[in-house]
Amino acid sequence: MTNRKKPVILGVTGSIAAYRACDIISKLRKENIDVRPILTKEAMEFITPLSVQTLARNKVVTDMFALPEEWDPVHTSIAQEAGLILIAPAAANIIGKLASGICDDILSCVVFATKAPVLIAPAMNEGMYRHKIVRENIAKLKDIGYKFIGPIKGYLACGHEDIGHIARTEDIVKEVKRLLR
Repeated sequence: MTNRKKPVILGVTGSIAAYRACDIISKLRKENIDVRPILTKEAMEFITPLSVQTLARNKVVTDMFALPEEWDPVHTSIAQEAGLILIAPAAANIIGKLASGICDDILSCVVFATKAPVLIAPAMNEGMYRHKIVRENIAKLKDIGYKFIGPIKGYLACGHEDIGHIARTEDIVKEVKRLLR
């Protein structure tokens, strides 16, 4: 079910919206797009590598320092194979790391090592999203060419509706397809 194009690397970060990564993977696979998932340590508090691997039909990368089956500098090999890096959901933490040049996990290292486009789908509490530092970090990443989709107004884990809800799956898939052209 994979196409000849380079795969989409899906980075999943620590957000209650991490469960949406499963839907995104399923919809991308239906579009014949090869998905290679990366889960941060925080993402694994919300979803399991087994669920993600089953849907993606590809190994899930969770640890930069796990011993590979054969010699392979994991972060650079993943970065080189990417047709696109999608971070969905993107918590304020990963946005801050990327804007500050911090490479302390497999996802941030892959992003910095790639030449592929990067699409970020933020998901967080409205207070976090509206925080001046988060807004400045997003602007900084946009200035260097990173693309963003959402967030949108929706029901948040804190119990009310506001901005910070991850973009609709269909919109994310549509943007991925557009960027892969």
